[in-house]
Amino acid sequence: MSDTSPILVWFRRDLRLSDHGALHAAAETGRPVIPVFIRDGLVDGLGAAPKWRLGLGVEYLAERLAGKGSALILRSGDALEALQGLIADTGAGAVYWSRAYDPESVARDTQVKEALKAAGIEARSFTGHLMFEPWTVETKTSQFYKVYTPFWRSVKDRAVPASLPTPDTILAPDAWPASERLHDWNLGAAMNRGADVVRPYVRLGEEAAQTRLAEFIATKVAGYDTTRDLPATDGTSCLSENLALGEISPAQCWQAGRRALEEGKPGAETFLKELVWREFAYHLMWHTPRILNGNWKEDWDAFPWNEDESWSEVTAWKQGRTGIQFVDAAMRELYVTGRMHNRGRMIVASYLCKHLMCHWRIGQKWFEHCLIDWDPASNAMGWQWSAGSGPDATPYFRVFNPVTQLDKFDKDRAYVKRWIAEGRRNPAPEALSYFEAIPRSWDLSPDDIYPDPIVAADEGRKRALAAYEARDF
Repeated sequence: MSDTSPILVWFRRDLRLSDHGALHAAAETGRPVIPVFIRDGLVDGLGAAPKWRLGLGVEYLAERLAGKGSALILRSGDALEALQGLIADTGAGAVYWSRAYDPESVARDTQVKEALKAAGIEARSFTGHLMFEPWTVETKTSQFYKVYTPFWRSVKDRAVPASLPTPDTILAPDAWPASERLHDWNLGAAMNRGADVVRPYVRLGEEAAQTRLAEFIATKVAGYDTTRDLPATDGTSCLSENLALGEISPAQCWQAGRRALEEGKPGAETFLKELVWREFAYHLMWHTPRILNGNWKEDWDAFPWNEDESWSEVTAWKQGRTGIQFVDAAMRELYVTGRMHNRGRMIVASYLCKHLMCHWRIGQKWFEHCLIDWDPASNAMGWQWSAGSGPDATPYFRVFNPVTQLDKFDKDRAYVKRWIAEGRRNPAPEALSYFEAIPRSWDLSPDDIYPDPIVAADEGRKRALAAYEARDF
């Protein structure tokens, strides 16, 4: 292998230039660097909103690289075959990438690494999507953690390395290989007209993510432990969108949160705990990948959830037409912004799984389709937490009452008024945007009568408790 041969840096869910171990290491060699993004089966399998948002992120990354005198080469197809083709085209002697942790990505990356090494190509993976590699966090008996609080205690005082700077220079090759065109991939096709509605709510790219973090630390983190539960208040970081695609690293967020804590901002510890909750989700996905598509607590396999996605109550839930204002407002926020307030996520999940007695997989799959901040580990663990089948789950007897929750966290109904148009003389613009974002086939109008509850809060709770108490596991 020549010391001057190019290095391919394979971008995936790490669409940034700073604190990027693979890019930094490649640039430090002084060899030419060829950034690459591959549209493989895992990309094609994404839901409508996350695939569209990924396309925006890739486009922005390409612009950032161009500003550094580099370029982002696009190829599609099997990842190994695409990399082998680029190696043949460029004479590259190495491929670097950031690690992924879901089972499909791990299987792909393992195959790629083995094949490249067998061919005499250097293949290196780097940390970056997590702060604490899942295999490095163990109990005293060398087991993985199954409960969040001891996991938090284990990692909260660990040193997190300083963020790596953006490379000053990314040396270009003598000639660039051929690249496909992002426009031709049409990654936003399934979004249809919803893309124009959601786009103004996107904070795109690394610079926007850094600004979002700085604004949060400066103005919101001090009261975060309280304001994060108020859906009508702009009190959260909203960084999930950028973390999901690696437009900012968790280490960068952690370091900012630690500084805020040292400065005496009380909500900073809660923010740090939320970052570690994300790490815990990946820890569990790594050690128990069944969390993605099966009950983490396997005895819940016997529970008689409804699994019929065509059920009229499921349709009403998806449409934000359950007659339960908190549920419906949150679902409509999802279609207009591509995200949903965390308190809303708990309420809509609890209502689907406990009031409607539907399998959590129905909701998980719908969120996979609709969230621009979709994350495989966090989404799976969140749904199983709400359903009761997962780690650190809500106990079966805890059934969120969406009416009293609204009284507690949205007393003046500002959140409801922002997102629900029916029955209002002058609906909020966001509430009307919902009707522009949803499929035309739903045939819904702001002039429709707002529905009565499909399952009332008290009735649903009683039904759920009766089913749980009758379970035979």
